[in-house]
Amino acid sequence: MKERRNPLLHNENPYVPKITTIKSIVSENAANDIKTFELVFDNQKDYEKFDYIPGQFSELSIFGKGECPIGIASSPTEGDSIKFTVKRMGTVTTALHNMQEGDKIGIRGPLGNGWPIDKMRGKNILIIGGGFAFSTLRSLTEFILDEEYREDYENLLVIYGNRNPGEVLYKREIKRWQQRDDIEIVLTIDQEVGGWDYKVGYVAPIVKEVGPSAENALTCVCGPPIMIKTTIDVLEELDFDGDQILNSLEMRMKCGIGKCGRCNVGDKYVCIDGPVFSLAELRELPDEY
Repeated sequence: MKERRNPLLHNENPYVPKITTIKSIVSENAANDIKTFELVFDNQKDYEKFDYIPGQFSELSIFGKGECPIGIASSPTEGDSIKFTVKRMGTVTTALHNMQEGDKIGIRGPLGNGWPIDKMRGKNILIIGGGFAFSTLRSLTEFILDEEYREDYENLLVIYGNRNPGEVLYKREIKRWQQRDDIEIVLTIDQEVGGWDYKVGYVAPIVKEVGPSAENALTCVCGPPIMIKTTIDVLEELDFDGDQILNSLEMRMKCGIGKCGRCNVGDKYVCIDGPVFSLAELRELPDEY
């Protein structure tokens, strides 16, 4: 992998977005309000400087509308394009959903610290995700499964929950993962639906049912706040300690470079010190976390 660059340390203006072109758009869910956008940089040198790891995010700029922070859904092992999975929620994301292949989007980044892929080497990896927050976990899964890096990690278990089958993202990727023998995939939905052949139940009880071992393990958790809270409770019941539980606070992201102060929690700026924190680190922050 290339060494990551921080624009703040390389005399680059972090406020100026780089121009990309939409290469492809994939609708990920039945409601058609979650889409994955594949982008390519108009200037190859901009891509060469875009050194990222799973778990980092970028600011996507829609000209005339604004920008918003979005986690990177692709893995740096997947080629010369980058992917973002975006739920239609507000002005910027709605404008993005209305765009077509060939349209231009600005990008600032990569930003944040990402999942600690070096610390994770030699460990059993447990990935737990819920809903459309699975995007940076997709990135991490694809990274670990890459032939160049798979031997660096031990067992890989992915537990992924959604409200219903129509909300399951990355169906093609999941099907491909299920065909491998070096990853275990556990899918679950909240309530039973006809034709669903996998687990039924909220994520936390399913984690307890599966009962992953804490021995030589690290777990990466990303999802709705209530899912994270209940899942952490179960992981602690399973003897995972605070240093073994990693969380992504993507929902706190704002400007991305620690200038607006809106992501501040205690003495931390989530966009600089995070978005990935261990549970042990979070417990040193004020009571809101």
